[in-house]
Amino acid sequence: MIAILPVFAESLISVKTNSNSYKEGDTVVISGKVTTIIVGTPITLQIFNQGNLVDVAQFNVAEDGSYSYTIIAEGPYWSKSGEYTVKALFGEGNDAETQFNFSPKLDVIATNIFEVDAGSYGTFDVNYSINGGVVKNMLIDKDIFALIVIIESENDGTITLEMPREAFDAKKQDQTDDTFIIIIDGIEVPYQETVTNTDSRIITINFEEGDSDIEIIGTTIIPEFGTIAVMILAVGIITSIMVTKNRFQIHI
Repeated sequence: MIAILPVFAESLISVKTNSNSYKEGDTVVISGKVTTIIVGTPITLQIFNQGNLVDVAQFNVAEDGSYSYTIIAEGPYWSKSGEYTVKALFGEGNDAETQFNFSPKLDVIATNIFEVDAGSYGTFDVNYSINGGVVKNMLIDKDIFALIVIIESENDGTITLEMPREAFDAKKQDQTDDTFIIIIDGIEVPYQETVTNTDSRIITINFEEGDSDIEIIGTTIIPEFGTIAVMILAVGIITSIMVTKNRFQIHI
C-alpha cells in the first residue's frame, strides 16, 4: 500500500518584530518579506490583545518584496499587559503571525488616610491606596469584629490597607497572627498580605466593577470591644454572610 501524504503550501509572507517585549511608549518595528509579489495586492497588518483589535494598517511591499511598519505602543488600546499577536495577511490564504509581550506604565497611586470613628475610644487612622474606585466610608462592626470599607468602584481594581494592630487585628489563641476573612458583597474572597510588623498589617484586596461593601473580619478590635473567641468568630462570619446574602440576594 502506498501512503499519500498531504502537501501543505508554504505561506508567501513572513513577519517579525524588532524585540520580544515592549513597554508603553516604546517603538514597535514590524517587518518581513513576501516571496512572490502579487501586483496590486497590499499587506494588511493587525495587532491583537486577548482577541481585541489594537491596531490595523495596510500598505504595499517594496520592489524587493520587503516591508516595514512602525507604531508607538501607547494610547487607549494599549492598556493591558500580556501577550500581543501580530498577524500579517497577503492575498488569499497567505498569512503569518508573531507575538510579543507588552507592559503598560503603572500609575502612581497616592496613599491616603481615613480616620475611623471608634466610639468612646476615639478614632484610629487607616492608611490606604485604591486603584479603580473611591473609598466612601470606613466603619467598625463590633458584633462581628470587622472593619467595613465602603467603596464606589468604577472599574476592576485593588485596595491596599495598612491596619494598626492596636485597633484591629486577627490573632489565634496562642496570640500568633491569624488570617483575616474578607467578604465582598456577601462573597468570601482571597487577599494578599504584603507587610507584617509589630505595629500594623498591610493587606491588598482585589475587587470588581460594581463592588461596594468590603468586610475585613478579625478577632480583636479596639479595647472598648475586646477580643472574640474563635468559635464566636465562626458564628459571626456565617451570620454576616447570611445577612449580606439576604440583603443583596446573592446565592452562595
